Amino acid sequence: MRFVDEYRDPALARRLAEEIAGLVEPGRHYKLMEVCGGQTHTIVRWSLPELLPAGVELVHGPGCPVCVIPMGRQDDAIAIAERPGVIFTTFGDMMRVPSSNGSLLDAKARGADVRMVYSPLDALKVARENPDREVVFFAIGFETTAPSTALTLRRARSERVGNFSVFCNHVTIIPAIKAILDSPDLRLDGFIGPGHVSTVIGLNPYRFIARDHGKPVVVSGFEPLDVLQGTQMVMRQLAEGRSEVENQYLRVVREQGNPLALEAIAETMELRSTFEWRGLGFISQSALKLRPAYAEFDAERRFEVPGVRVADPKACQCGEVLKGVIRPWECKVFGTACTPERPIGTCMVSSEGACAAYYNYGRHAGRRRLDRSRPDSDAPAHAAAADAASAAGGRG
Repeated sequence: MRFVDEYRDPALARRLAEEIAGLVEPGRHYKLMEVCGGQTHTIVRWSLPELLPAGVELVHGPGCPVCVIPMGRQDDAIAIAERPGVIFTTFGDMMRVPSSNGSLLDAKARGADVRMVYSPLDALKVARENPDREVVFFAIGFETTAPSTALTLRRARSERVGNFSVFCNHVTIIPAIKAILDSPDLRLDGFIGPGHVSTVIGLNPYRFIARDHGKPVVVSGFEPLDVLQGTQMVMRQLAEGRSEVENQYLRVVREQGNPLALEAIAETMELRSTFEWRGLGFISQSALKLRPAYAEFDAERRFEVPGVRVADPKACQCGEVLKGVIRPWECKVFGTACTPERPIGTCMVSSEGACAAYYNYGRHAGRRRLDRSRPDSDAPAHAAAADAASAAGGRG
């Protein structure tokens, strides 16, 4: 890739949309899940559903790392942050995630020393600069961000930074996909696999989806043409009766992933027996904790945390959104009581959250698409597709 415009070409977008339309079996409805929240953001921002034929539906999955953290773990984070002598460091999105005790921003307003950082190495730097304080890093994310936490743990041990610890909430993508496949609420025809996670884990972990469940998987990038081509590749497999794992994101993802990153994770972390996911409940061996060899840097061992399960607010349907069962605008509080400024659920907090994406870019696009798919609609599909393709080439 020389320029990003190569992946936002409206003429190529139209061509891919036409190819997808040509692969649709008359009368059949296809439901494909884009696993990653970054892909959801692209899909909504660039109005890609309006390019697709009415029979092809893209639904979002549980791939937003902020969104899947349950409320109880956020309560635990606040409990650590409000301890005397603690500097609690976290990524910006996590500061606004609501819990039963407010958010980390609320804790900061109450006097806790909560600081935003851009990486775990920034948190380690804070620990070096404040040797008389306990510095805790709130580690979240899938296998994409786990290597940076692992490498920071290595450095903390080599430099003997004794006042640094990690509150580990890293999760793994494959058990979440298994939970989706086992869910009775949703029927899927195929998956657009997560590009960032796959740079670390490679392609092999997804093969059970094609082998055991007969669902095509295409690992895709994050530009509009990446997602459209990923959709076209899934549709081609379905048209040809194939179920395979394919790689659209060839410029980044390798078959074996990143062995050095996997080695760093394996050295510093191990699987938890179980972990609670927002919307999916408890999933066995779906999250990571620090290994005993790194116990001195484990915030859950260093501090007492409540560890209490907290139910989501009844009005919030973030769990159903994460599973792709409902669309964000179908939630009763979407855009009214729940907004990015005053979120009730995590899906409205992160830029990768489906609710935030639809709120910022596509509050009405979903309704337009549903109207267009009705038999009595007088809005021709090709006109909407042309408008969407032009938008894909004209927005910054």
